[in-house]
Amino acid sequence: MATEARIDAERFLGRLRDFAAIGATPAGGVNRQAFSPEDRRARRLLAELAGSRGFAVNQDAIANLFIRREGRDPKRPPFLIGSHLDSQLTGGRFDGALGTLAAFEVLEALEDAKVETTIPIEVVAWSNEEGSHYQPGCMGSMAFASGAIPDGWAALRGHDGSPFAEELKATLEALPEAAMRPLGFPIAGYLELHIEQGPSLEREEIPIGIVEGIQGTRWLEVTMAGQAAHAGTTALAFRRDAMAATVGALDRLYTGIMPRDERARFTVGKLAIAPGAVNAIPERVVFTIDLRHPEAAELDRLEALIETAFAEAATRHGCVSAQCRIFDMPPATFPQALLGRLREAADGLDLRSKPMLSGAFHDALFVARVAPAAMIFVPCRDGLSHNEAEYVEPHHAVDGARMLLASTLKAIEA
Repeated sequence: MATEARIDAERFLGRLRDFAAIGATPAGGVNRQAFSPEDRRARRLLAELAGSRGFAVNQDAIANLFIRREGRDPKRPPFLIGSHLDSQLTGGRFDGALGTLAAFEVLEALEDAKVETTIPIEVVAWSNEEGSHYQPGCMGSMAFASGAIPDGWAALRGHDGSPFAEELKATLEALPEAAMRPLGFPIAGYLELHIEQGPSLEREEIPIGIVEGIQGTRWLEVTMAGQAAHAGTTALAFRRDAMAATVGALDRLYTGIMPRDERARFTVGKLAIAPGAVNAIPERVVFTIDLRHPEAAELDRLEALIETAFAEAATRHGCVSAQCRIFDMPPATFPQALLGRLREAADGLDLRSKPMLSGAFHDALFVARVAPAAMIFVPCRDGLSHNEAEYVEPHHAVDGARMLLASTLKAIEA
């Protein structure tokens, strides 16, 4: 089967340009936030393209969009391929859209070649992967994997104050021809093509990354409490400086985590100091830590190390520290059987590949909880993503689509 179907590069690249025009920004990027009018236009275009090829169009209660090409046995669970269509506020043209449109090109290539697959194949455009308009991100795949929309989401409001429940309803109503289906149904597996969002593939001149897993992520909020005092009159011996304690602990962690483990990620992204006056010793510092690692046990160890570092620094400076976990995303390891099929596909296409871990979480992380899943990465220029300058060379985009087609056929033959 894999030798019969061919990716139409001109058609595929044209589709990427067409979708990039929806929500296009003056700097060449895309602003197509989830459940926005621009998001609805992109969903509408994909549904119309599907209808023109005779594919069935469905959606579920969280507005995940499904495009179905039947197999010989329509009763068997479908194999899903896809990604998302929503973007960051100043996002790029390829993050998400590349994987969704490559998946649709796979269906078209199979249809053009009249390839009959054993099981149905469905393209999925997951809702709100980015989380730029409504948080959390990966809403669609998260709800799909759990089979329910969390109660708290109904009351959410976007960064512009728009109510989530109303915008979701409007998004669903904008595609009345899409039949409704249950939220969460059995699937045979899932593949997702995505840009790397890092520089390694480009620098090593390797066209394909075979993603073996996704790092776990924990967000911590740390509070260091001391005592405010006059900056000019308070000698060192009498200071309970929350900022000094924080800096001391952070220096220990910045030099002791990532330099000792190339798989670890440690980032302080938000920091607030009180009282925030030029001439006052800080009495309180509150900040966040983004901690990532592919092993759950190592995440546990690092979280304990962080707590110890701040507790000891607090004691040295006469302060008190407190730490709480505000987000916990366990790591995912993709199944070797499916990864083996991806390696076979790359070898069959004579495309160099390398095993990789994803530092960012994607929809595949949640789908992997209910079915075999894996990801394919392609290079992006300078590793730049979530940026209007995001760019994928046309030949890399086409190679990614070719890899997705070959991998899908290998996977459903298993």
